[in-house]
Amino acid sequence: MVTGFHATSWILANYKVFLLVLIRISTILFLMPVFGSRVIPLSLKAAISLMLTWVLAPLVQMPQMFFPKGPFGFFLIVCQELFVAMTLALFLRFIFAGLQLATQMVGIQMGLSIANVMDPQSGVQSLVVTQFAYIIALLLFLVSNGHHAIIKALFESFSLLPPGRLFLSNSLYEMVLLLGQEMFVLSIKLMAPVMAFLFLSQVALGILAKLVPQINMLIVSFSINVALGLFFFGLTIQYFWPVLARSLDKAIRLMPSAFTALGG
Repeated sequence: MVTGFHATSWILANYKVFLLVLIRISTILFLMPVFGSRVIPLSLKAAISLMLTWVLAPLVQMPQMFFPKGPFGFFLIVCQELFVAMTLALFLRFIFAGLQLATQMVGIQMGLSIANVMDPQSGVQSLVVTQFAYIIALLLFLVSNGHHAIIKALFESFSLLPPGRLFLSNSLYEMVLLLGQEMFVLSIKLMAPVMAFLFLSQVALGILAKLVPQINMLIVSFSINVALGLFFFGLTIQYFWPVLARSLDKAIRLMPSAFTALGG
């Protein structure tokens, strides 16, 4: 009770710092994977944001004299916090987007482009294969305590980049380009075996169509592509997490460097 009383009194005395920390934390939670899902109620997201802010805000070193006196200057600091939070969420979005891109290509190659379902994360239509792989990746992300690493990186961000000290540099652009490149490389690594087997099956069906023209290969290829695609996709699932985990670890390790670059 004493600790809670002191924290509450600190918040009342430093409400501007509390507001800036709340903006950074809530923006990240609303945009990052898992927590940013539309399935999670807004009231629960707001409660988690307030709880984390209540814990982390007293640890932020930002004297009151640092704040500008006018409302426009404070509004600029708020915009800076929104940019910092969106940058952190973008790092994770790149990696999961690589997984979604890979499974989208496989699903289209298998002929499942019409079989769409509603994605609870974004609220848009996605392929069944994409949704299946994405849910497995999110579950493995939670099981491996990836969300703990995100909260730790979020805590370290306030010491590396206090609110209101944003400075853009070329190193930040290079990190964003590096993760954008990692997204496409990850998509190729994850689903290259499945794409290769589907390509070979198409070549074999083409040769068979020349040898036996009486068979309607257009109809036969639909079931064969789906069967082969699902079979090799199932074999790939047990191997794609180590590849995805390395990319996620790379993105999380780049976060402190990104905050250092943002702080100048």
